[in-house]
Amino acid sequence: MKKRKILLVVFTLCAICSTQNLSAKKEKSVIIIGFDGLSAYSINNGAEMPTLRGLIAEGSSSLEVRSVLPSSSAVNWASIYMGSGPELHGYTTWGSKTPDLPSRECTPNGMFPDIYWALKQKDPNAKTSYIYEWGGMKYLADTLSIDYIKQAKLSSKDFKKNLQPTIDHIIENKPNLCSIIFDQPDGAGHSFGWESPEYFKKLTHLDNALKMIVDAIEEADMMDNTMIVIVSDHGGINTNHGGKSMKEMQVPIIYYGDGVKKGYAIEESLMIYDVTATIGEYLKIEQPKVWLSRPTESIFK
Repeated sequence: MKKRKILLVVFTLCAICSTQNLSAKKEKSVIIIGFDGLSAYSINNGAEMPTLRGLIAEGSSSLEVRSVLPSSSAVNWASIYMGSGPELHGYTTWGSKTPDLPSRECTPNGMFPDIYWALKQKDPNAKTSYIYEWGGMKYLADTLSIDYIKQAKLSSKDFKKNLQPTIDHIIENKPNLCSIIFDQPDGAGHSFGWESPEYFKKLTHLDNALKMIVDAIEEADMMDNTMIVIVSDHGGINTNHGGKSMKEMQVPIIYYGDGVKKGYAIEESLMIYDVTATIGEYLKIEQPKVWLSRPTESIFK
């Protein structure tokens, strides 16, 4: 009888410990950090970005990702969130605020299915946030599926002050899917040229802001359950973009963090919209059939 009581106590304690471990298990998160106009060419040609290069060295990356055409902002940011090209989601110009073509498919929210909507279908309680600098970004994601939306001056000279609300949001809320999209270095490229000293100086400035965000993820104790994704929408040539040159079309993609291989150069041919399914793969989201996006499975350990 005593042995049975002892065994019962042991089994009960094991069950309690197992339940506590399950409840303590952290939900996975993705932090998307976007830099408008960041070209792969600049990273290959001396950009002083020690934080970004550290993420490349300790993560998985490619500097040969191709944008959709035209190689301009709205159409490519829409593709990044919607997992498809303009032929399907319908955003076709640099400043599209609504689809210029009828979207091939729409959710009950009235938009082409994007990564935010797909996550909310899996988990309505998932915490989502969308922080951006360029006003045009608010039209390119399903805001009805996003809990926290804020336009902020992320690229300003006083970036530490202006980034602080974003830092506080990460630390306090630990979002499951958060985008932080800078409108630079695109402005420097248009003003001075994509190969100008001013453009490269802006990259170093942005790298300091990137470090602040990475440090915030560490401070929030999220790094062991978070994948950081660095993306860009297009590059540039001279003082413009939108054309078909590789300097305009090739952009970086960097994955870093939980479950991601270290020091891995992605070998597959990638399109800019493949980031959508890769995030979905990490978050265990069922991919909408209308997406063209393919998960880059090779990056995962």
